[in-house]
Amino acid sequence: MEANTTWARVELLKDWLDREAVVAEAGDVKLLRVLKIGEEYGEVAQALHGALGANPRKGFSHTWQDVEKELCDVIVTSMVALATITPDGEKLLDDRLRHLVARSLPGSAGEG
Repeated sequence: MEANTTWARVELLKDWLDREAVVAEAGDVKLLRVLKIGEEYGEVAQALHGALGANPRKGFSHTWQDVEKELCDVIVTSMVALATITPDGEKLLDDRLRHLVARSLPGSAGEG
């Protein structure tokens, strides 16, 4: 796998976390990495509220660029969690995306 692909970068992050994480059990690592997705989602929600000025106490505290950044964090965190759970994360994600495209857009490039 080329070191400059998205999935290779995800693997680099996963490997770094594997080295640096202070968790004893492998099952705990899986659990915590999946739960981290929820934490990141909360940051998206907070940024969205701020971009919309939906909290009268805080006003317009975030930008749409903040929302975009937080959405990317959710995606990367999800990919790291998937890579933690299975060594076939890249293939599973590609297969699932192909399935979703084919189901939603019959006759599209998602089939095959």
